[in-house]
Amino acid sequence: QVRLVESGGGVVQPGGSLTLSCVPSESTFVIYSSNLMAWFRQAPGKEREFVAGVTWRNNQKYYGDSVKDRFTIYRYAAENAVTLQMNSLKSEDTGVYFCARKSDRWAYTDESKYDAWGQGTQVTVGA
Repeated sequence: QVRLVESGGGVVQPGGSLTLSCVPSESTFVIYSSNLMAWFRQAPGKEREFVAGVTWRNNQKYYGDSVKDRFTIYRYAAENAVTLQMNSLKSEDTGVYFCARKSDRWAYTDESKYDAWGQGTQVTVGA
């Protein structure tokens, strides 16, 4: 069941920037203060990997090693929205980017611990 909606994907040249957004697909979807919201991505032929996460209560942020210092995750509690600002994009950043919700901040890189997902948005870096 898809409960989140991602947007903002597209084609960008290496070195460029994109901002992805994630909002609930239904008004009844709740992000609790104990939750962590995250972005994952999946490149063709590869497993889905953790990109970035943020705790809803205190805005603590986590990043995958490959995106540190290039990507920034933001949360907007009033709008129930999460964004991912991606700078200095590389060809290896190409993939489908997914937004997801987890009940707490532990084991945040484990996709099996997330209880709500979006359908994903495609990001392509290159010509």
